[in-house]
Amino acid sequence: MAEMTQITPFIYCRDLEAQRHFFERILGFTCGFQADNYAFLRRDRVAVRLLEVDFDLSDERREQMVYIDVDDVDALWAELEPALSTLPEGRVRPPFNQPYNQREFHVKDEGACLLFFGMAHPFPGDS
Repeated sequence: MAEMTQITPFIYCRDLEAQRHFFERILGFTCGFQADNYAFLRRDRVAVRLLEVDFDLSDERREQMVYIDVDDVDALWAELEPALSTLPEGRVRPPFNQPYNQREFHVKDEGACLLFFGMAHPFPGDS
């Protein structure tokens, strides 16, 4: 039987260059391909496909959410925090514990996507 190996979401944006630079500069992704209104970016085993669209993304019904599982959310936060601190207020939520046994931080991208970075219990240091 064939094995599924990865899911790569399409993330809508109004400005492909701004969105691509956000993923590269803030989140440490590398652009592997870009043409016209499309870009493919990767970091480690995670990839995203950015798609520039000409429709209004400000409508809350068009908000997208992507959950990225990580092996150590606090280490990733420590790595990204200097770049995340340059974003406008309200676009970043620092690490916190969720009641559904995840530790997460949240980042709003340049468009209409909320990115969740999280890991499951047990948290480092828990016994």
